[in-house]
Amino acid sequence: MRILVIGGSVFLGRAIVEESLRRGYEVTTFNRGRSGEDAPGVTAVRGDREVDADLAALAEGREWDAVVDVCGFTPRVVAASARALSGHAATYAYISSISAISAWPAEQVDESSPLWECSPDAGPEDGDYSILKAGCERAVERYFEGNALILQPGLILGPWENVGRLPSWLRRIARGGRVVAPGDPGLPMQLIDARDIATFTLDQAVKGTGDRFVLTGPAGNTTFGQWLADCVDVTGSDAELVWVEDGFLSAHEVEPWTELPLWMPVGPEEAGTWGVVTAKAEAAGLRCRPVSETVRDTWDWLKDRDHAALEERLPSWRRHGLAPDKEARILGDWDAR
Repeated sequence: MRILVIGGSVFLGRAIVEESLRRGYEVTTFNRGRSGEDAPGVTAVRGDREVDADLAALAEGREWDAVVDVCGFTPRVVAASARALSGHAATYAYISSISAISAWPAEQVDESSPLWECSPDAGPEDGDYSILKAGCERAVERYFEGNALILQPGLILGPWENVGRLPSWLRRIARGGRVVAPGDPGLPMQLIDARDIATFTLDQAVKGTGDRFVLTGPAGNTTFGQWLADCVDVTGSDAELVWVEDGFLSAHEVEPWTELPLWMPVGPEEAGTWGVVTAKAEAAGLRCRPVSETVRDTWDWLKDRDHAALEERLPSWRRHGLAPDKEARILGDWDAR
């Protein structure tokens, strides 16, 4: 099996590369060489997907069984890749996002739920992340002459995470002491490991599947309380989780999703966040490891690394987590309420 991964040096792309190599596939990566190092064993082709000449040079004289596009964020850029690689691969697997579904997170969604309106030729000025992802899906379906495999992941965790959600919690909890824990510890969640997405993606690519799948963990595969307790357990810290009510956090202007990663005040606009229907993907073979295993493996990857260097290379890491003085102020006000 010959696989081309557009991206492939960090997080989900790296998980796909490593799983491909583990299976003995021939792997080519195409990236600029800026976000991270390619895994040993790949054929690394340097180039910028926004440069037509680079795409033409990538495709010239090469063929693959499947392309996996993990870093397409602008429809017209993805369209250019789909056109350039048509005839050079049988399947184009595009990693989209559950955010491309217009009803999420307000409603329960599945593969039949409508997407945001967005042209397959749209540019970065034509919408936000969610809207543009929907346009990227349409670009693959319109311009790739072969099997269009559209994958819409939910909240992804795991080793090599470049977003910073789980690393932020692990780093904070590892420091110990009293930790602001948000909302209801019994809140059921749906989390998925990047490596499980990689396995499913490659399994479908081998079959030559042209279809779309929502990919996230089964409903209630952990709770907010359990996954933070897993963080305490794997770090071995003396952290004390102090559960603070949603309204209190909102009154203290805590930014949902970032200052306390994966937290948002529970309300009608978020009612479907953790209620995604995964039956179709499960019937097609999706299997998800326990969230506790993901937490453990991410800490094993993270604990001995140079965190300052990671923050320098991955700016989104710096956006996640409460500032120590703000956390102390919230805890003091919570105690005094």
